[in-house]
Amino acid sequence: MNHTTLTAISPLDGRYQEKVRALRPIFSEFGLMKFRVLVEIRWLLHLCENAALPELPKLPADAKKILENIIDNFSEKDAERIKQIESETNHDVKSVEYFLKEKIKENSTLVHASEFIHFGCTSEDINNLAYALMLHEARQQYLLPMLDDLIHALKNNAHEFADIPMLARTHGQPATPTTVGKEFANFVARLARQKIQLQDTPILGKLNGATGNYNAFVIAYPHVDWQAIGEQFVKSLGLEWNPYTTQIEPHDFLAEMFAIVIRINNILIHLNRDIWNYISIEYFKQKSLAKEVGSSTMPHKINPIDFENAEGNLGIANALLEHMAMKLPISRMQRDLTDSTVLRNMGVALSHCLLAYQSTLKGLSKISLNLSKIKEDLDSHWEVLAEPIQTVMRCHGEKDPYEQLKAFTRGQMITRDILHKFISNLNLSDKIKQDLIKLSPESYIGYAPELAKKV
Repeated sequence: MNHTTLTAISPLDGRYQEKVRALRPIFSEFGLMKFRVLVEIRWLLHLCENAALPELPKLPADAKKILENIIDNFSEKDAERIKQIESETNHDVKSVEYFLKEKIKENSTLVHASEFIHFGCTSEDINNLAYALMLHEARQQYLLPMLDDLIHALKNNAHEFADIPMLARTHGQPATPTTVGKEFANFVARLARQKIQLQDTPILGKLNGATGNYNAFVIAYPHVDWQAIGEQFVKSLGLEWNPYTTQIEPHDFLAEMFAIVIRINNILIHLNRDIWNYISIEYFKQKSLAKEVGSSTMPHKINPIDFENAEGNLGIANALLEHMAMKLPISRMQRDLTDSTVLRNMGVALSHCLLAYQSTLKGLSKISLNLSKIKEDLDSHWEVLAEPIQTVMRCHGEKDPYEQLKAFTRGQMITRDILHKFISNLNLSDKIKQDLIKLSPESYIGYAPELAKKV
C-alpha cells in the first residue's frame, strides 16, 4: 500500500495534512535535520571568529557564503542524503557531520577547517539547540500569532455584545444576569495573561560537551574560556544559555512552556464547551451552509462541529503535552534516550493545538446572537432579582432578608407581578420600593457592559 493522505496512520498526515502543512518545515524529520545543519555550521563559523584557536583562521567571504548557502538552500535531497549516510552509520547526528564534510569537499579552505565541524560536541549539544530553535520558530510564527487571532476575535465579540443582557447560569441554574460581551471578555483577559507568559518564557540551550563540563574543549585548548564561548554561541542563536547541565539540557524550560500551552488549551476547552452549551440553549445561531450536512438522517440539523473538533484536538494535545512536561525533565544519571522519541512528538502536540485554534476561530466566525431567545430567557426568570432585593433589605434593617427571599422564591415560579407585589409589602420607603420595582433581569447587569468594553 502506497503512502498517501488516505493511507496515513496519523490524521495529521492524512485528513488534516493541509491544515498543519505550515508546521512541516519545522517539526518533520526534514526540519530537525535542517536545524541540526544550521547549528553545526553556525558553531563552525563561531569558532572561526575566535583568535584563540590558531589552527582555525578566519574564513574568507567566499567560504562563509558556501556555508550559508548550505543552510539557506537545504533541500529534501540533502535530507535524503543524510538518511543514506545514517543507514550506514546508524547515528543521526554523526550523519549530519559527514554530510557537511561532503558538501564542502571542493573548497580547500573549508576542507582545512572540516575537523572543527562538531568540534568538542556531543550529539546533545546539537540536538538540544536544534529542538530549541524549532520551538522558538513555532512559537513566533504560529503559536503567538494564532493566539493573537483568537484574542482579537473574542475581543471583537466582547465589545460588540457588551450591552446585550444575558441570563447567567451557575451550577446550570438561572443566576445573576451578565452581558454576552462580558462573558467573552472573561476569556480575552485569561488568554491575554497566558500569552504574555508564553512569549516571555525563556528557551534555553547548552553547548558544553559530553557531560556538561567542557572536558574535551579544555583538554584541547586549556587557556580558552570555553564557558564564555558557549554562552556567546547559544545567545547568538537567539536562545538563553543554561550553564548547568549533564549531557543533556534538562528540559525544565520545555516543561514550563508546555504547562503554559496546557493552560491556554484548558481555557479554550472551557470556551468551546460554553459556546456549545449556548448553541444548545439557542442563545447562538449557526450559519447555514447550503451544501453542508448536519446529520445523515435528520436534515434540519446544524451541528456545532467546529467547537467539538477543537475540544477533541485540545484534549489530544494536552495529553501529549502533559506527558512531555512530566517526562522530559527526568533522565537517568547523566543521560538516557527516553527523551528522544518524546521530543520527536513535540510537533504532533503543537499540530493538534494548531488544528484546535483554527477550528475555534472558524466556529466563532459562524455564530450569531439569537436576541429573542436571550430576552425570552431573561423575562422568564424574575426570581434572579431576589439577590438585589435582599441586599437592599439588608442595607435598611429589614429582618432576615435572605431568609424571606429564600422562602418566597426558591422552587417557585416568580413573575414580574408577583415580585412587585412582594416589594410593595416591604417595610421600606416608597422611593426605595420604586427603585426596586424599576429593576428587571435585563437592567440588573452591574458593571458588565463597562468591563466588556474596556477589555
